[in-house]
Amino acid sequence: MMTPIFITGIGTDIGKTIVSAIITEALQADYWKPVQAGFDDGTDALRIKGLLSNSFSKIHPETYKLKMPASPHIAAREEGEVIRIEKIKSAFSRLQSENPYLIIEGAGGLMVPINEKEFIVDIIKELNAKVILVSRNYLGSINHSLLTAAACRQYNIEVLGWVFNDQYLDYEEDIVRWTGIPSLGSIPLLHNTDRNAIYLQSQKIRTKLLASI
Repeated sequence: MMTPIFITGIGTDIGKTIVSAIITEALQADYWKPVQAGFDDGTDALRIKGLLSNSFSKIHPETYKLKMPASPHIAAREEGEVIRIEKIKSAFSRLQSENPYLIIEGAGGLMVPINEKEFIVDIIKELNAKVILVSRNYLGSINHSLLTAAACRQYNIEVLGWVFNDQYLDYEEDIVRWTGIPSLGSIPLLHNTDRNAIYLQSQKIRTKLLASI
């Protein structure tokens, strides 16, 4: 069974997919996004596939693939679907791979609803996944980062570390100090997001990442 490492963030549009690509490349891990909401511009899985340089990583198909770019519970409702954690857990147990690591990309943050009663955090708990938190530097990110870390403590989630994305102001040391969660690395604003850029960033984060697992 692969070790599940769940990538979640302090909100939406903070660079989870880019960070997922970097971590997947660094570990030559498999990748899985169980719930994809919105794919007019292509799925995150296809984007990840196009950004990886190694030939070892396997991209696993989504369990739920919803067309509407909205909160998963809304997208599912609009398409006559109900997202069920049991189905996601069953799909996880059937994933076939010899890879020791599986990168799982979430949708939005921890408290994004997947149905009328459950949230992304419930998927993490059900899969017994370790978590990497993505924080993008922007005005307000300290508050969002500390709230996310507090939620992880509340739900007894094992957090491997932060990955900071983009540069705005230097909030990173403060967030690490206040949360007690170490930094695994900082990703600069990437003007060219291609395989080479992902590979270079993956090599910078690889040592700390391996040490954290």
